[in-house]
Amino acid sequence: MSKIIGYTSLQTIQRWGRPIGDVHGSTANGVTPVHILLLHTDDGLTGVGLGPHAGVDRLFPVVEGQDPRAVTALYDRMITRVFKAGHGGGTFSTIGAVDLALWDLKAQLAGEPLWQHLGAADPFVPGYASALDFDLDDGTFMAVHRAYVARGFRAVKLKGGADARRDLARLKLLRQIYARPGVEPVLMLDVNEALTAKEAVRHVGLIEREIDLTWIEEPVRRWDAPGLATVRAGVRAAVATGENLTGLESFAPLFRADAVDVVQASMVYGITHFMRLAAAAHLHNLPVSLVSYRCNLVAHAANAVANHRLCEIKELTEQPEGLSLDQEVVDGGLRLGRTPGHGVRVDRAAVEALMREPANQAGEKCRLG
Repeated sequence: MSKIIGYTSLQTIQRWGRPIGDVHGSTANGVTPVHILLLHTDDGLTGVGLGPHAGVDRLFPVVEGQDPRAVTALYDRMITRVFKAGHGGGTFSTIGAVDLALWDLKAQLAGEPLWQHLGAADPFVPGYASALDFDLDDGTFMAVHRAYVARGFRAVKLKGGADARRDLARLKLLRQIYARPGVEPVLMLDVNEALTAKEAVRHVGLIEREIDLTWIEEPVRRWDAPGLATVRAGVRAAVATGENLTGLESFAPLFRADAVDVVQASMVYGITHFMRLAAAAHLHNLPVSLVSYRCNLVAHAANAVANHRLCEIKELTEQPEGLSLDQEVVDGGLRLGRTPGHGVRVDRAAVEALMREPANQAGEKCRLG
């Protein structure tokens, strides 16, 4: 029986080669941190989890000495461990990082790619383009989106929310770039919770005079079920939200208020959360959509549920330094590989060398039993 004996916490970076951002701010140099959690077993396997995991010291004792194949039971034990303090924010992303590493180990032990181990029949996950394009000048904006079109994308999401007329102009530009004879592109707008309910209705209403939006994403604050319901009643577009909610109980008010059309799940919160959320959404006859995070590991679970529609795809060729992955962005989506586990491998020597550089001094944490 395989047992977990230790972990290593690393940090690398991803270079986008351009500014990225949304209505709340941008990263002008296009360099973002990527947090890596490695779980080690006594039989020499390593499971990889990606995402912020500042609370791993507190949670590791829950999985230490355990068989990683018991991943769903270990997930619930982690939730129980943080019961008093709650599992919001960074605590939930720590649970997600551990969960991802456990599922990686479980599939490796089975000798199967994770998508197959989870019950999916098809390794191709349909997606939509998401360029984090709020601050791009028009020339760069067009060049970036043409690169997505070259990879077969016909669905795209714009970052907006500051100016409805600017958003309308850019959506028209996207419609032109992504259109093909006989095929209307799927257009979405993400305003990242920047508006009140009435502002959102006016904002989307102006756009919908000329553009058919598939969804408006996070029009108001994530917990504002009445506000989301007001927006849903006041616009033609579907309302998509949920990527920043943690735990199934956070979604219950939205379901009760009939306030959401597309349930979103952030990949940073792991596979077990996504599978359970997809089932809850399915009970309410709602589709679920994955929100991207580095290397898109939770995409392995997308075709294992009945109601996943489109997966957000941000990176085309850009990947975190020191990481290799068995997947390809092609035909407007993500084609997952056949490497056992989720297919991400870490070059520790390269990452540790990067961490020694002054600009990336986050330090390494390691615990081996």
